Amino acid sequence: MTTTTQSHIHPGFVLTRQARDVNNTTQIELWVASHQGPCQLLIHGEKPVFFIAESSLESAKQQADLVNITAEFKPVALKSFDQIALIACYCATIRDAQTLASQLKQAEILVLEDDIRLADRYLMERFIRGAIEFTGNITRTAPYVKVEAAKCRQGEYAPNLHVVSLDLECSEKGVLYSAGLDSPKDSRVIMIGEPQPCETPIQWVDNERQLLDALVAWFDEFDPDVIIGWNVIDFDFRLLNKRAEFHQIKLRLGRANQAMFFRASKQTQQAFITIPGRVVMDGIDTLKTATYHFRSWSLESVSQQLLGEGKQIHNVHDRMAEINHMYRHDKPSLAKYNLQDCVLVNRIFAHTHLLDFAIERSKLTGVELDRVGGSVASFTNLYLPQIHRAGYAAPNLHPENWLASPGGYVMDSIPNLYDSVLVLDFKSLYPSIIRSFLIDPMGLIEGLKLEIGVNDDQAVAGFRGGQFHRTQHFLPKMIEELWAARDVAKQRNEQAFSQAIKIIMNSFYGVLGSSGCRFFDTRLASSITMRGHEIMKKTKELIEARGYQVIYGDTDSTFVSLGGSYSKPQADSIGQQLVLHINQWWSEHLKQQYHLTSMLEIEYETHYHKFLMPTIRGAETGSKKRYAGLVCNDQGEEKIVFKGLESARTDWTPLAQRFQQQLYHMVFHDQDPSQYVRELVEQTLAGQFDDELVYQKRLRRRLHEYQKNIPPQVRAARMADEINAQLGRPLQYQNRARIEYLITLNGPEPKEYLQSPIDYQHYIDKQLKPVAEAILPFIGLDFRQLSEPQLGLF
Repeated sequence: MTTTTQSHIHPGFVLTRQARDVNNTTQIELWVASHQGPCQLLIHGEKPVFFIAESSLESAKQQADLVNITAEFKPVALKSFDQIALIACYCATIRDAQTLASQLKQAEILVLEDDIRLADRYLMERFIRGAIEFTGNITRTAPYVKVEAAKCRQGEYAPNLHVVSLDLECSEKGVLYSAGLDSPKDSRVIMIGEPQPCETPIQWVDNERQLLDALVAWFDEFDPDVIIGWNVIDFDFRLLNKRAEFHQIKLRLGRANQAMFFRASKQTQQAFITIPGRVVMDGIDTLKTATYHFRSWSLESVSQQLLGEGKQIHNVHDRMAEINHMYRHDKPSLAKYNLQDCVLVNRIFAHTHLLDFAIERSKLTGVELDRVGGSVASFTNLYLPQIHRAGYAAPNLHPENWLASPGGYVMDSIPNLYDSVLVLDFKSLYPSIIRSFLIDPMGLIEGLKLEIGVNDDQAVAGFRGGQFHRTQHFLPKMIEELWAARDVAKQRNEQAFSQAIKIIMNSFYGVLGSSGCRFFDTRLASSITMRGHEIMKKTKELIEARGYQVIYGDTDSTFVSLGGSYSKPQADSIGQQLVLHINQWWSEHLKQQYHLTSMLEIEYETHYHKFLMPTIRGAETGSKKRYAGLVCNDQGEEKIVFKGLESARTDWTPLAQRFQQQLYHMVFHDQDPSQYVRELVEQTLAGQFDDELVYQKRLRRRLHEYQKNIPPQVRAARMADEINAQLGRPLQYQNRARIEYLITLNGPEPKEYLQSPIDYQHYIDKQLKPVAEAILPFIGLDFRQLSEPQLGLF
């Protein structure tokens, strides 16, 4: 080991951050990935800070004396959004700061920004977003570099992170059988049992305690930066934590021999894991953060959909029984299954570029790699340091004053079966409204200082009493920079980067409209959405002045009927002309009316050769967010797009979805579907499609929590687990599982324990009829007449 004090600047990327009290001072610990391996950065003596009103200084000092805390009060050039002059309150430790802030609040003294964590504040005030540069007193010791008295600044480093996929197998009682680990450095299964020949690399251990020790040793030897898995926090790490507690040991899975820390919220049951120096990323949560959607989130379902392959076990109905059997009689097969799960998760991450997405999001916003959701945290990280430099401290959350803002614009639709419908879309409407009309939290505060009507050259009018300063703002510039970065990412085909930017940019409106954000103000969100309403209504007028009919509008999309059948080149030409006209009109309007530069841009998106706008079921009025249309690409390939209709939804049977596809195909191609409808109904009644009548539903709550309204999936799940209990099998549906069931003459029954005859009339009335009645009336046909048994001639 050699210790040297160096002035060299080293680049890296922040993996984990923590702040703690040590010997009556603070220590911030950053673990950083770098080209020289993992680095532990230790920053000492950073004082936690919050802000109080200058007028409360003497009262605050008295309260500090009451709780015996030494605090340092310093003048700062900051004020609150309510224009109250502030002073900063510094404490020696995190505990002291928390205790004093709580005491001041109880004494009804205004306290601002006491909820900003010390490590987060340290990074955000230095504009460090993922990439970092550091120096300090460096000690080189295998397998990491320790940096004492570290000094840090923002950097540009792109990390190459070492990832391991983890998966555990256990008994129904949660006793470990094996742990699978798949990484580029080493792949193996650590399994309890007697050694035996196996194709899969197995490390044999004698008991569960040895398995846990072997797992710690593996992490120590191969030292991954990132741990991924499927439900890895809520299942695998929850289980590891329980087994470690049972054996009364600490799982030192962190770097520098540090223990992992697991906690679960009692209210939400949500689990959290902290492993110093290692990031834990759950596949399901990360896919959701990257805005992926799947009918089922099981590893089997997602891997089949993304990769075209699935797991080794096919007895999904009784997976536990098969795992138990393999553990007792065929351990090599269990090892193969265990490792295959790890490999599938690695392949899903690679296929979807999830790690690249998380890295880019962190570089853009500074949020942790494993942060789920995180749009409020992203906005706070980006915005807070900027308003500090403009002389403001951030407001506190005020959920009690919450006033909802109007949602996106949705116009009443005009139901019909149309030829040639165009869809025109405003590109990132809400971000472009923010840029065009200078909408910004601080801009609102500064704008409200100006007299309405007197300072029109300085303020831009918003809605609900909001007005925005023309020069003092940050958000429009933030979006402009993100927008430009996304354009570059698109040109370079950097999909993960482009997607990260899109999500962040679009989240800014949601953040400003959320009571969970400290910058929430109904005047902000309403000035975005109500401006959106105004823009959509005016755009409709502009299109109809050109002789076309707007049949529907939704948030940022406008649906235009051309009033006849047009070829693709003809429709494309009209679409481009409309786009040119609308964009030009908005550009001139904003310039003349508001002296603003328009960032609004409508694009020609789609030409539907045939388009159905259905009615609301059982009504004459048009539906919203439900439509279908036939599109044709430049190569002449056709596709039917469904939005909000049965085949687009997860709770409709495969039969209803297949029926809808075929029926709409026939109608859109001017074919008479009468014979097809009759035959499908007859074949359904004859039991020819029983395998397509299965419902799939997710139980959103624990089974025992359903008390008053008992939906069919719950009745089926209860029946299944009653039978499971009778057969001595593990209960499958007690805790938010997915159930497959059919409707029988005796009600809902689970697919795996079907006992009664199927209720075919239910499927005709509840599955086929709604599909047919959405479209048949527009071509003069009636489902009831087509589906009734044909009367022979007497």
